[in-house]
Amino acid sequence: MSQYETVIGMEVHVELQTASKMFCRCPAHHFRVEANRHICPVCTAQPGALPVINGRALELTAMTGMAFDCQVQERSVFARKNYLYPDLPKGYQISQYELPLCTRGWVEVEGRRIGIERVHLEEDTGKLVHQGSLSLVDYNRAGVPLMEIVSDSSLRSADEAYAYLVAIRQVVRYLGASSGDMEKGAMRCEANISVRLAGASEYGTKVEVKNLNSFRAVRNAIAYETGRQVQVLEEGGQVRQVTMGWDEEAGVTRQQRSKETSEDYRYFPEPDLMPVVVGEAWITRVQALLPELPQAKAARFASQYGLSPQDIGVLVEDQEVAAYFEEAASLADPKLVSNWVTVELFRRLKEDGVGIGQSKLTPQALAELIGLVKSGAINQRAAKEVFGVLWAESGSPAAVVAARGLGQISDTGALERAVAEAVAANPDAAAKIRAGNDKTIKFLIGQVMKATRGKANPALVEELLRRQLAG
Repeated sequence: MSQYETVIGMEVHVELQTASKMFCRCPAHHFRVEANRHICPVCTAQPGALPVINGRALELTAMTGMAFDCQVQERSVFARKNYLYPDLPKGYQISQYELPLCTRGWVEVEGRRIGIERVHLEEDTGKLVHQGSLSLVDYNRAGVPLMEIVSDSSLRSADEAYAYLVAIRQVVRYLGASSGDMEKGAMRCEANISVRLAGASEYGTKVEVKNLNSFRAVRNAIAYETGRQVQVLEEGGQVRQVTMGWDEEAGVTRQQRSKETSEDYRYFPEPDLMPVVVGEAWITRVQALLPELPQAKAARFASQYGLSPQDIGVLVEDQEVAAYFEEAASLADPKLVSNWVTVELFRRLKEDGVGIGQSKLTPQALAELIGLVKSGAINQRAAKEVFGVLWAESGSPAAVVAARGLGQISDTGALERAVAEAVAANPDAAAKIRAGNDKTIKFLIGQVMKATRGKANPALVEELLRRQLAG
């Protein structure tokens, strides 16, 4: 397969988090809502019902375009995209075609710029529910604001397409534009895939793959379809321009229908909506709504906190995690905060299957806990115990230390006695250390820690051991 090059373009559909639908006042929320409860004459296309554009959806789409360095067009137009399907109540979809809201941007993926041709607005379809021999339709989702992000053909592998989607989701989450949850249908995508001989300038025949409802599905479907097309060409056949569906269970793509062209949809301007005209003042106001974006935040974390690229990557992945880290880092050593967040806190979040917003351990409490360790009030072992209590019950680290008697023993006199007892009880280990076997000292430190129920200051214990064994 190395003699072939894969060419990929992505169409990513993102459900926007607005209070109401794209062209009516029905609630946009539809997940786990009883079927056909969030509907009205507009979104079910009753005669005489007229659409009204959702202004917040325009803002979120423009913000997304700005985040990807797109140009926001001062004039854009909604059009009718005509096709018949049971979950499309109008018999057409209101979308943007020739004049989208945002054009010509890019997103950086693994150090390379992937072009974005357009970011535009449309309305979502309803949802078919199949029950045995029956197919039922739920129109709660029909009319929900849907943003489409269309890339150019710069992507070259399944892994690169995967990373591209991760970057898209990260940005829309930072903007508060969408949850980006593919499992709930808030983000869906199609991949347009072709292959050609390496070094060729002509594109191969493009095949669209649908039903990609997870990041894993995107990676696997592109890898499979690439292999399928290469096999067709190597066997002397021709790749046909069709629409394929991804069969997750079988791990294969299957032909659904011949590929439609723009002419098949018979686009024409939506007669019930005026063109969308925005001026410089509107664009400037929306630009001011942009938060600090992931790449800018990563650069700042590197210069301000001196963290490793690996730690920065996981800290800025989620906006809530980044905010949690920064709040704790304003009160304690940033590198120590990063260690606790990326190791112990992440482990607990994963085990309990919760987000950082549900953590009972506040950033202030984590900073206080780190301060207790740094000052020598408790050791690392005790700190993990305190962390566990705070995770389960919240509260004050100092109060937990006091209540459980976890304070570190740093009294030289008390520790000298414990060290002397450990040396006397383990003469063979002491002899090995005196003979130059330095590894054995860890055993004696462990004996002292055991005798003090884990409360001894390990660094001081080692210093006292070396002093006594050298005497």
